[in-house]
Amino acid sequence: MLDRRRFLRTGGAIVGAAAVPLVAVGAAEGVAHARRTSSQSNVTPGSVTASKRFDLTDPSDMLLREVQLTGTRVLQSFAFDNTRGHVFTVQLVDGGLQLPGETQTYSGADREANGDLALTRLDLSGNILGTMYLRGFGHGVQIGVESATSGSYLWTETHNIRTANSDGTYTGWGDRLARFKFANGSVLTADSPSLTQYTLESGVDRTTCAIDPVNNRLAVRCRVNGVFRFRLYDLAAFKSGGRTTLADIAQPADLQPGYTDVFQGFASYGSYLYLLAGSAYGSSGSVSPDGNTYITTVDWNTGTLTEQKLTKAASSLLYREPEGMAIQIPDPANPSALRLCSGFASYTSDTDQSKRASIYYKDALV
Repeated sequence: MLDRRRFLRTGGAIVGAAAVPLVAVGAAEGVAHARRTSSQSNVTPGSVTASKRFDLTDPSDMLLREVQLTGTRVLQSFAFDNTRGHVFTVQLVDGGLQLPGETQTYSGADREANGDLALTRLDLSGNILGTMYLRGFGHGVQIGVESATSGSYLWTETHNIRTANSDGTYTGWGDRLARFKFANGSVLTADSPSLTQYTLESGVDRTTCAIDPVNNRLAVRCRVNGVFRFRLYDLAAFKSGGRTTLADIAQPADLQPGYTDVFQGFASYGSYLYLLAGSAYGSSGSVSPDGNTYITTVDWNTGTLTEQKLTKAASSLLYREPEGMAIQIPDPANPSALRLCSGFASYTSDTDQSKRASIYYKDALV
């Protein structure tokens, strides 16, 4: 299965990195392993209370359209702090940008191999409110946000492992999870003291995560013995070291019927998992205006595919590549009014191919 993001490898414009202080480097150990159910079978029967699911036939509405992020490269994924009305995005760091603590500049290909990410905080109108940089974290396939009284806590992959691709390039993937508080202007490394690392069992890699903000659960995608699986945990128990799953299912095949699957993100709400797969216009058989982006709904309790639909959200974008999913609660006082959001990278013209971000949503539940 093809599981790699396409992105702009050329160097981007240099931003004012000199004003960004370097976070001190220190040791942050992961939580000790805890006993959990076996992942060797295709499905570990789930124990998730049945819930409504998003209707994938519901037409998509626009939340943000072609907003500029910190760098020039594609949106990788995003997540919401629903309490504060903020959206967080990650991109690979631009080539040619030298961060505090670095003794040289790096190319875009180096940044991909090193797993260096730019994290941007925006308001719901798309205005940039702050930026952090994450060195040695991974590819940013999916992120989560935990909203707390003291601030927004990001959940990401970390502990980057450089992996060779068939075309001679390298991609970095994290094999642990990280939790850290957003701090505008900071640069974190994988061993920064403000970072808490969480590990799964030995040998598991390519760990990414999303948060169900209604039920306070952590959905984890990871590779086990070369096969991608999704696991669902109680968030509080996971932070305390518990690794007993509420559900454990294999990633379904045929996320893009008739195409080679290009995985692009996931979200979780209640008893359902939502998967995003597709490629940019002009690649892997994706042709404007229909494209080949599919959303797939999977039952956490059985691992069965419940619904799958081609989405034409943002179909008028000049360049359109699906990137990331998240659950939004527009009004925290009404947590039953939810949105299933999908992200898209784009550019605005053939002469300016700096990537922009768009987010569209579905809000009908059945």
